[in-house]
Amino acid sequence: MALEKEERIIIPDENGEEHLFEVLFTFDVEQTKQSYIAVVPADQKDGDEVEVFAFRYEEKGNEEDDLALFQIESEEEWEMVEEMLNTLTDEDLA
Repeated sequence: MALEKEERIIIPDENGEEHLFEVLFTFDVEQTKQSYIAVVPADQKDGDEVEVFAFRYEEKGNEEDDLALFQIESEEEWEMVEEMLNTLTDEDLA
């Protein structure tokens, strides 16, 4: 899936309320054949501490924007996502 920079997605919370998020990046892990997405709330203010949310995702159907999101539950997955986020952040600062 080729997400464009500045792409936004809507994610419902556990109460069914929809929230708008900006996509930071997506990446695939060849070994596990899993795809991940990292997002930040679209309404956060500059200067605020950035809260990043990450999910494992699968594309559903033929629609480009039709995704199924899954909570990351294992410590291994979290470490991998954090490492990727740190790598991309370091590259942006260089």
